[in-house]
Amino acid sequence: MTAASWPRGEPTFDRLLHLDPRTGRRRDLRVSDLPALLGPGDLLVLNDSATLPASLRGRLTDASVELRLAGERGDGAWNAVLFGAGDWRARTEDRPAPPAARAGDRLVFGLELAARVESVSPISPRLLAIRFDETGEAFWTALYRQGRPVQYSYAAGALELWHTQTSYAARPWSVEAPSAGRPLAPSLLSAVARRGTALATITHAAGLSSTGDPALDAALPLPERYDVPARAVAAIAAARARGGRVVAVGTTVVRALEGCARAHGGRLVPGVGVTDLRIGPAFAPAIADGILTGMHEPEASHFSLLEAFAPRAVLAEAHAHAEARGYLAHEFGDSMLIVPPA
Repeated sequence: MTAASWPRGEPTFDRLLHLDPRTGRRRDLRVSDLPALLGPGDLLVLNDSATLPASLRGRLTDASVELRLAGERGDGAWNAVLFGAGDWRARTEDRPAPPAARAGDRLVFGLELAARVESVSPISPRLLAIRFDETGEAFWTALYRQGRPVQYSYAAGALELWHTQTSYAARPWSVEAPSAGRPLAPSLLSAVARRGTALATITHAAGLSSTGDPALDAALPLPERYDVPARAVAAIAAARARGGRVVAVGTTVVRALEGCARAHGGRLVPGVGVTDLRIGPAFAPAIADGILTGMHEPEASHFSLLEAFAPRAVLAEAHAHAEARGYLAHEFGDSMLIVPPA
């Protein structure tokens, strides 16, 4: 499937493949048709995490490197992935290896941002725990001056940070865009609400989707933090009480809700946490009934997660259908709604 190489002008005009996971029935629609596919009693859950400028160009032991933040740790340090020379124009798997990093090494990014390597992961020598010298306002100011959005070689040009934000982005937690929500313009969400579908938000720190290192890619997604507020828990309980469907916008929402429930014995409770939940064909979601997602190839890890919502054969047929009809993939691509009938 061809990757969309740039954000398109009016996202609600993007294509939407509606898939019934029970029957395999498919409909070719537009994102603007989403309100009609939901109804009174249903609940749409959004991830309001904003995207950070998580790609930093700098130097390690006099070698040019790129560091991609992979998520903030609870102790003030960050997980990060090191890349060698080059930039996003080369495929991640084609990038040269970076110099070996050791605990205590210094990373310098321009004149106002620097970090120390605290540890190197046994998963991969490229996966580091780092701690920035700067803290508080000085750190955030320097990060937004020095950093760029993480992007990949299928992009037609250098992205600006605003290209990676949803219309309802709030807290800057994600290192890559929670892109399933990208086409949900405020006017569309208003139309959803007018249909009687409730809206709720959680915050989940979307991580890196690819590093080019097979061992590290196999470990993705790394543990990611979430915040499930009390109002979202109440909205889900209310939807359940009225027989409505809970539809997650993106895999990050699924990980937050299901990870939170798993951490509390199957019960969704408000609070902040970290989840290492890996969702796949053997996983039965306890909270989410359906998902709005982007288009992804069958070999992608994201595709395996979707098997929690539909059989692989049904998903494979839907993918072949979408590819034959010219749907576009990845974060600026088209969408698929997998949800059982009301």
